Amino acid sequence: QVQLVESGGGLVQAGGSLRLSCAASGRTGSMYAMGWFRQAPGKEREFVTTINRSAGSTYYADSVKGRFTISRDNSKNTVYLQMNNLKPEDTAVYYCAAGSGIWRTARAYDYWGQGTQVTVSS
Repeated sequence: QVQLVESGGGLVQAGGSLRLSCAASGRTGSMYAMGWFRQAPGKEREFVTTINRSAGSTYYADSVKGRFTISRDNSKNTVYLQMNNLKPEDTAVYYCAAGSGIWRTARAYDYWGQGTQVTVSS
C-alpha cells in the first residue's frame, strides 16, 4: 500500500503560480510512476502530467504544456507540480496518483491522494 497526501493548493489570481506537493508513504513511493490529475465541478477527472520512476520521462496535457512542470525527489518520496501562469480554467481539485507506468488514463493508477483544491480567480 502507498499513501499519498497532496498539499499546496489555494486561491491565486490569474497569471500567478502555485506549487503542489505529493508526499508518499508506505511501500516505497520511488517504485512508482507518478501522475497528477484534476477534476473540475461537473467534469470528469482529466490527466495533467506524469513522470516515470527515474524522472527521465515526463508527459503533459496540451492544456498545461509550457506552464506546468512535474518533478520528483525520490529521497523525500515527494512529487511536485509547479504551476505557472495559472488560468481560471485550471480551477479544479488536483489529485496525485501512483502507478506502474506513465499512463495518461486515471484507471491505470493504483493509488490516489485525497486531492487539493486549486482556485484561480480572474
